[in-house]
Amino acid sequence: MTDEATAFVPGHVTGFFSAHPADEPVKAGSRGAGVTLSHGVEVTARPSDESTVLELDGDAVSMPPVERVLDALGVDAAVRAETSLPIGAGFGVSGAMALGTALTANVVFDCGRSENELVALAHVAEVQSGTGLGDVVAQARGGVPIRLDPGAPGYGRLDGVPARPDVEYVTFGELPTEAVLSGDTDRLSAAGEDALARLVREPTLAQFMYASRRFAREAGLLTDEVTEAIRAVSDAGGEASMAMLGRTVFALGSGLTDAGYDAVSCRTHPAGATLQ
Repeated sequence: MTDEATAFVPGHVTGFFSAHPADEPVKAGSRGAGVTLSHGVEVTARPSDESTVLELDGDAVSMPPVERVLDALGVDAAVRAETSLPIGAGFGVSGAMALGTALTANVVFDCGRSENELVALAHVAEVQSGTGLGDVVAQARGGVPIRLDPGAPGYGRLDGVPARPDVEYVTFGELPTEAVLSGDTDRLSAAGEDALARLVREPTLAQFMYASRRFAREAGLLTDEVTEAIRAVSDAGGEASMAMLGRTVFALGSGLTDAGYDAVSCRTHPAGATLQ
C-alpha cells in the first residue's frame, strides 16, 4: 500500500455513436468514434479513515461511477480530481474520473488488477450509472479512437484514425447524458451505425468530421447556437461538429478562432490514461 497515487485521463469528445444495451454491463456500450484531448482530468486517490470522500476542483461532489469503482475494488478512498474541462458538456469527465479512480486505487490498495480489468470496472460503472457508454474505453486508448464494437476490453474491438490534429472547442451549456440515454435511442443509433460505416470505409479526419456533422443532424440533437457555430466554421473554411453529449462544438485546427469564437485550444492526446 502507498500513501497516494495520481493518474491523468484525457478528455474525450464523441463525434457519433450508437447505443447497444446488454444484460451484462461489461458487454453493453456503444459503437462510434471520437477524439481524446490533451485537456483531461487528473485524479489522485489515497486511503480514507472514513467512508469514500470525493472532490472535484475543490468541491465535494457525488459521482456514482467513482463510487461503483471503489465498491467493486472493495476499498474506501479519498479521491481528488482536478480538470479544466467543462462539466456535463460532452468531454467524458465522469468516465475520466471513474477510470482515474480505478487506476490509482489499484496502486494505493495493492488490488493487483490488470489494465484491462480496471478499464472494465470503470466502463461497467459508467454503464450502470447511466452516465456514459463508450468514453472509458476510448480514454484508455487515446488518439482518435474508433469503437467497432460495444463493451469493455475483451468484448469490443478498437481501431483509430492515424492522426493527431490540434483541436478547439467552445461550450454553450450542459446536455445531461442520462436524459438522452434513458430515452428512445433508435433514431440516434441508426444515424450512428450509418456514420460508423462511412468512417470504416474511409478512416480519415475529413470523413470523421463529415460523419459527425451528419450524425448530429440526423439524430436530432443540434441546438441553434451549435448549428450556428458549425456553419460559421464551415464558412471560414474549417471543419467542426457537435460533441456527444453536450452543447459543445469542437473544430480541427483553428477553425473556431477563424470563425470569430473565443475558443479553447488543445491537442489530440497521443496515448491513453496513464499513472503519473
